[in-house]
Amino acid sequence: MAPEEIWLAKLFNDYLSGMGNAFLKLVGMPTEPRPWANFIVMELLVGLIIVVLFAFLRPRLSVDRPGKLQHTFEVIYDFVHGQADDVVGHGGANYMAFFGTLFVFILFSNLIGIVPGLESPTMNPSVTAGCALVTFCYYNLMGLREQGVLKYALHFAGPIWWLAWLMLPIEIVSHMARPLSLSVRLYANMFAGEQVTTVFLGMTYLLVPAIFMGLHVFVSLLQAYIFMLLTMMYVSGAVSHEH
Repeated sequence: MAPEEIWLAKLFNDYLSGMGNAFLKLVGMPTEPRPWANFIVMELLVGLIIVVLFAFLRPRLSVDRPGKLQHTFEVIYDFVHGQADDVVGHGGANYMAFFGTLFVFILFSNLIGIVPGLESPTMNPSVTAGCALVTFCYYNLMGLREQGVLKYALHFAGPIWWLAWLMLPIEIVSHMARPLSLSVRLYANMFAGEQVTTVFLGMTYLLVPAIFMGLHVFVSLLQAYIFMLLTMMYVSGAVSHEH
């Protein structure tokens, strides 16, 4: 059973279906009468919000008189930077752009579901799988760039050469399971949180929904942090020079 179309997706399908089908043709997929799924529209909205927010913030950055919005993002930057230094090490700042972008995108995607009439794109496994695959490709590329093909490949053989025949398949399976673990964890938590909040909103409009909406905010923050932290750990393991 197809999910109910939210109002924004309905607008896209009513007025921009031709553009949606053009994208489907571009990637070799069959056209659809209503090509814009909820999660695609919500991803575009999250991306637009982030772009507009930073376009608004950048000309207002000030050393002498920072505003509240600047303070907020400075706190986020310091937090991500501190975590990168702790997990990756002294080279963690080199990967700040990816860590920060991933954290902000997932956080905004999680939180936007609180807005009535909208839903979190991270409730859809396609979105979380996309984030997980990007992370998988990124940390492997960083490992190859930092260590070279041969030295990075030796990471999969383990520390003892005569156990390489055993460690190699274990390491390959472990790495291949990482995208699945990342995507399922984020999707399952956000889907469950959204369903619980929706159920209690339908039952009562007093104190109880507010409590679960607060819980939803906490889960959104926690899941964005866990996803970013695991990404840092994977990058750390890929770029580390220790044997």
